[in-house]
Amino acid sequence: MHFATVLSAVTALAGLAAAAPAGHHAPPAGAAPTPFVIPTDDGFPNPNADQLKVIQQIADGTLSNAPPPAKINESSFPVFQLIAFNEQFEVAFFSSLIYNVTNDVPGFVFKNPKKKDELLDILETVLAQEKLHAINAQKTLANFKQFVPVPCKYQFPTANIYDAIALADRFTALVMGTLQDAAQTLARNGDVGPVRGVASSLGQEGQQDGFYRILLSKKPSEKPFLTTNVAAFAFSALQQFIVPDSCPFPLSNIKLPVFTPLQVLTGSGGFDVEARDQHIAYKVDLTGVSAADSHVGRTDLWITYFSGQLLPISMPVVNVKWSGRVATFEAEFPFSANEMVGLSVAALTTSGKFASPGEVVGATIAAPGLIQVDDRVKSWDGFKL
Repeated sequence: MHFATVLSAVTALAGLAAAAPAGHHAPPAGAAPTPFVIPTDDGFPNPNADQLKVIQQIADGTLSNAPPPAKINESSFPVFQLIAFNEQFEVAFFSSLIYNVTNDVPGFVFKNPKKKDELLDILETVLAQEKLHAINAQKTLANFKQFVPVPCKYQFPTANIYDAIALADRFTALVMGTLQDAAQTLARNGDVGPVRGVASSLGQEGQQDGFYRILLSKKPSEKPFLTTNVAAFAFSALQQFIVPDSCPFPLSNIKLPVFTPLQVLTGSGGFDVEARDQHIAYKVDLTGVSAADSHVGRTDLWITYFSGQLLPISMPVVNVKWSGRVATFEAEFPFSANEMVGLSVAALTTSGKFASPGEVVGATIAAPGLIQVDDRVKSWDGFKL
């Protein structure tokens, strides 16, 4: 099995270490983690022409045949490196999920063989589409002789099909916010050519997530304008699924900061927060984070939220308790005034006034913390297996 309980899956993405890494079966208690490696039988991440043709057939579509842009701004390359890095993670995730369903791993067993076959058909298509997303970003980088990330070894906590889809819902929502940031960065840098492709893949991710949300008895469309995110927060969140030191390249090759995790303590690790105004509890561990030395012991900090397309919302932290370099604290979650249904992305920041999401990165101590408030449809049951 490769996936976590709902709580551990969500807290892993929110910044906690995964409880148990991937393997085709759960390891015995106390056993060393088993890393998951992406299968390469179809040539991914560098398929030949015949292998690419098969991937495209399964994906129900092809890579663009438009010529690459004549040039790309140097500061735009981290956008494509993050996209490739993330899409390789998604390829690993869906590969392991397909294995579990195909092989009737406990927790992934379907009583209805037709439903099992149909889900596998859907997941195989999604997997092939994610491979094309990765290949597209890799081709752009290779065309300009830039660093191209290659797959690492991955770790996914373990549990069942419901938890796997819940995790897919969560990271897909975060990806859609990150692709907004990618499009904004490219446009700001004058690299308008690739923006159309980024918008196209963002729409594809939205179609995916609508399906996952229906399976989870949620309304398929989360908000009128989906919550934004920034590249550095996505890169930081992805580290929790990477086996330490398993990437065959220095992570510093991708010019994005990696923040220490911000743990959400309220509502099952942020996974199931009630739709009301309240104080949310957080925890941060700055052990080993030398850049945070000047912040240890401070109480004049903020939680800054991304929600929908609103400007960043900052609330002062209260009830701060430090124990060495570990702090617990609370901050107001202003639900009613901002209609904070769906995903909110939280960061612990040193200031509380920002004119754009991009400004938040420079003031961030820890991030991201993910908060989910769901509008459910109780009569739907997508998991009658």
